[in-house]
Amino acid sequence: MDTFLRFCQWLALMTVVAVVGNILRQLLPRSKSEPPAVFHWLPVVGNAVSYGTDPYKFFTENREKFGDIFTFVLLGKKITCYFGLDGNEFILNGKQSDLNAEEIYGPLTTPVFGSDIVYDCPNSKLMEQKKFVKFGLTQRALEDHVPRIEGEVFDYIKGSGVFRGESGTFDVSKTLSEITIFTAGRALQGDEVRAKLTNEFASLYHDLDMGFQPANFMLPWAPLPYNRRRDAAHAKMRGIYLDIIKKRRDGGSEERSDMIWNLMNCQYKDGRPIPDKEIAHMMICLLMAGQHTSSSASSWMILHLASRPDITEELYEEQVQNLAGGGRLGPLQYGDLDKLPLLRNVVKETLRVHSSIHSVMRKVRKPIPVPGTSFVVQADKVLLASPLVTALDEEFFPNAKHWDPHRWESRADKDGEDEEEEGGDVPISKGSRSPYLPFGAGRHRCIGEKFAYLNLSVIVATMVREFRFYTLDGKKTVPRTDYTSLFSRPVQPAMARWERRYSQSAGKE
Repeated sequence: MDTFLRFCQWLALMTVVAVVGNILRQLLPRSKSEPPAVFHWLPVVGNAVSYGTDPYKFFTENREKFGDIFTFVLLGKKITCYFGLDGNEFILNGKQSDLNAEEIYGPLTTPVFGSDIVYDCPNSKLMEQKKFVKFGLTQRALEDHVPRIEGEVFDYIKGSGVFRGESGTFDVSKTLSEITIFTAGRALQGDEVRAKLTNEFASLYHDLDMGFQPANFMLPWAPLPYNRRRDAAHAKMRGIYLDIIKKRRDGGSEERSDMIWNLMNCQYKDGRPIPDKEIAHMMICLLMAGQHTSSSASSWMILHLASRPDITEELYEEQVQNLAGGGRLGPLQYGDLDKLPLLRNVVKETLRVHSSIHSVMRKVRKPIPVPGTSFVVQADKVLLASPLVTALDEEFFPNAKHWDPHRWESRADKDGEDEEEEGGDVPISKGSRSPYLPFGAGRHRCIGEKFAYLNLSVIVATMVREFRFYTLDGKKTVPRTDYTSLFSRPVQPAMARWERRYSQSAGKE
């Protein structure tokens, strides 16, 4: 007992010494080349609690104190934030020789997606892989996706049991999560994969998704239960894709316009076809990456429409006025979406207010001077940009936190094109100076942007044809944002009320 007591006393003393030493180090004069630092009490832990609880609040409070550039400590790592248009440009459009994404995200994503793709391969190979996927997202492919997505939404409405009767309540996030994985599965993954989404893929997807734990930035190899399930799910899901690819190569199915066929017909610049294992891993990546953004954004859209029934009615009337022939709304077509500007603005405004990723990080490879300042970001730092901060900045969007799709009617913003250029040190995208970057910018800009807009637009347009939405309490409020996972989403459960709209829309029984 005396030994244990002495050990506890020693441990308490060492803790006090560490805390005091940490505080004293922060009080020492800093070099003028060092950005200001956010104070923290505990060594190693640093500012992890305040950052992890509400990143946006943490960013904005410290931005008011220090300006656009400051450093904080996150689990032993020094993170230098750089916000505003200049910060987005500096980080998102940085040279590959200066800033590295693979070191940050590779340990987290490789066990989930698989090897030799995305952050587990040279950047030049990633650029080729992005082009392969873009060939599967041509206008013709997008045109083909519209009826498939609409059909999936109608099938869900009729068959899920969520929308039985004339009215009811539903868990918006759960419902839209299911709808978006079905629509993405039907449109991009192929019939064989879609057929498995109701059973085999459900548990596998969940176990893979649990691999995106914040702790796995540091400990992706830890022998924890969720990591073991992640690894088992990845192996099984890869096996399913490999079986599909093998049957197709053996002549077991007719070639179609889905992404698997597209990748099976692609070659790298050196003439090598994409190995089947890499095709399987790229398909897992497409399923996982697209699901998070579409699920979160579509949930927020329905929740905001529930809080603003007037805009729901405007969306419905927009379809009636622009698409109804002979007083009847027919099946949606790709060209119809250009006739629905309010719907497009609802998507844009939701993506502005509710970014699914609040922090974009890059590992600094060598000391980098920050133009126009005395600061030099050293190679021991991680740089952090947050397009969300700019998107919610009053300088660019008056009353920025207010969800108002009509604001886009008077704006002439151009989001910037994904101007990919070859060469590891060439800046990639000129769009990084826009205050609206829901899909990022630069060499790691999301290539699924067009599909995401299409998927979200068709889902919401179809649901608005069928239902009116309301909040449970009748107030114009939406849930708070849950930042505890890597992907921001509404706090669970996010409930709303629906009433069936007795329209003459296509698909109505």
